[in-house]
Amino acid sequence: MQSVGIHHITAIVGDPQENVHFYSEILGLRLVKKTVNFDDPGTYHLYFGDEAGHPGTIITFFPWINAYKGRIGDGQVGVTAYAVPEGALSFWKNRLTQNDIHFDTVVRFEEESILFNDPHGLILEIVERKEGKKSEWEMDDISTDVAIKGFAGATLFSGAPNKTMNLLEEHMGLEKVGEEGEYIRYRSIADIGNVIDIKLTTTGRGSMGVGTVHHIAWRTKDDNEQLEWQKYLPTAGYQVTPVQDRNYFNAVYFREFGGILFEIATDPPGFAIDEPREQLGEHLMLPARYEGYRQQLEATLPPIHIEKNRRNEK
Repeated sequence: MQSVGIHHITAIVGDPQENVHFYSEILGLRLVKKTVNFDDPGTYHLYFGDEAGHPGTIITFFPWINAYKGRIGDGQVGVTAYAVPEGALSFWKNRLTQNDIHFDTVVRFEEESILFNDPHGLILEIVERKEGKKSEWEMDDISTDVAIKGFAGATLFSGAPNKTMNLLEEHMGLEKVGEEGEYIRYRSIADIGNVIDIKLTTTGRGSMGVGTVHHIAWRTKDDNEQLEWQKYLPTAGYQVTPVQDRNYFNAVYFREFGGILFEIATDPPGFAIDEPREQLGEHLMLPARYEGYRQQLEATLPPIHIEKNRRNEK
């Protein structure tokens, strides 16, 4: 079995308007889907990505207003990394500075990157990468030449690094490509969302709440391959859920031995299944089982807006 890389990453944040403003207006991602948490419909589920929300570009959020603060630590995705075109890092340094966002510059595996926090405490990273197509989503002064392409990858904070490494290498088909200090690096075969660093030293056990990643999802090409994963993973000792219909992909979940919640998500059908591509993210979209509660949900969910969600697509 082999996953080509990250499908999406899902996190818990606070105020939804602050979340929307930061990821759309500061980072320049497209809000590709405004829906609800299928397991808790009184909460938004917001999806951001490239122009179409391609797998490998999608970050999703459960915004919980006034919820308790989480702690980033072992058993979580510690850092979510974004890829930008070569030569674009100086643009992002200037953009963060102009928006009063503090960042640190780090060098790891001979790559320079910038580390910073979103408004609710998630640790983000931006790094230049040659591979991966440029985003076609432009806004303000964020052109395709500097726009975020999608995920560069993620840093996993594992409670059992050796077991997490074994899972990635022996069961998920990633290749170990380097070791530096307290990090070991793995790479998948995709050209985006393809680099995973595992931190070998402990950061203390994490706790779920605002400012933490809920789970990381890995790509599988279709429903049939997903069923193969569902059968295969228990042979390696992992307990896997039944298939969950998430409208835009199907999902199975399991918790790896380092404590991180993993998901295997199908690439299809994608986000244009229930609204036209040119209108993605403009309306509240509900699964059929909640459509009868639309009026109630629209009255309960806090209003959110984006100054301009339609941008030029090349």
